Amino acid sequence: MRHQRVINHLGRTSSHRKAMLSNMAVSLIIHKRIRTTTAKAKVLKTYVEPLITKSKEDSTHSRRVVFSYLKDKEAVSELFREISPKIADRPGGYTRILKTGNRIGDNADMCILELVDFNETMKSAEAAKQKTSRRRRSQKKSPATESAAFGSAKTGTSKVKKIAKTGGPIKEKAPEGEGKE
Repeated sequence: MRHQRVINHLGRTSSHRKAMLSNMAVSLIIHKRIRTTTAKAKVLKTYVEPLITKSKEDSTHSRRVVFSYLKDKEAVSELFREISPKIADRPGGYTRILKTGNRIGDNADMCILELVDFNETMKSAEAAKQKTSRRRRSQKKSPATESAAFGSAKTGTSKVKKIAKTGGPIKEKAPEGEGKE
């Protein structure tokens, strides 16, 4: 029976798994996004998010705790210096998984794991979104709006308008090379 077996071991020993997650977490903190398999990304998300939460309180104790997981001075200083001020007001959910398809060699499900507050294209897309209004099925229109709506529809390239503008029927040009004999 598999009661309470929650952790994904990723087919590795305990020491190998810890070292791999530590290295991937350092890469994520330094580069702000990494490309990996979906299974590893899900495990790494549960590994990194408590460390980011711990970095909100900049104390010697929290730095030592984070260093015991990461084992990289540059990554720890990057986490406390640059990442923690940006995520200070966020209550959780510091990472995002974007699925990218399958890997060609072994058909593994691939994804991009990134820090949410550091993707500038997603931030600009959210800022550019405007509030959309809902369209109703039946709207009551006043006579003035109906005539304006129908008048704007007739301003296209209809033959009625062309005849009215020119004063006579429309003469179509013959294709080049024909008609001149």
